[in-house]
Amino acid sequence: MAYKNGVTYSEGGIEYTIYEHISVLEKHGSGWNLECNVVSWNGGEPKIDIRSWDPSHHRMTRGLALSERQAETLARSLADRYRQRSARSRTAPETEGPER
Repeated sequence: MAYKNGVTYSEGGIEYTIYEHISVLEKHGSGWNLECNVVSWNGGEPKIDIRSWDPSHHRMTRGLALSERQAETLARSLADRYRQRSARSRTAPETEGPER
């Protein structure tokens, strides 16, 4: 997949370009957010990237970078997991609570 525009940052000898913001997965009280983005590190191939970022995107935690293929495999695996979980909950017999 070709990405044309992005915002490039350079911090502490590391250059990174954020091409696409996909989602905020969790908001932290400190203002930092756990995000899923498409990021290129030091001019490398853009990858699906999950990590926490400060509000300005100048500081970040360690994270996980996945190729498109790896991200697609993960997405299918998670979809299968939740589809199976949902199917089990629909077919599970209702249980009664404890007697009082």
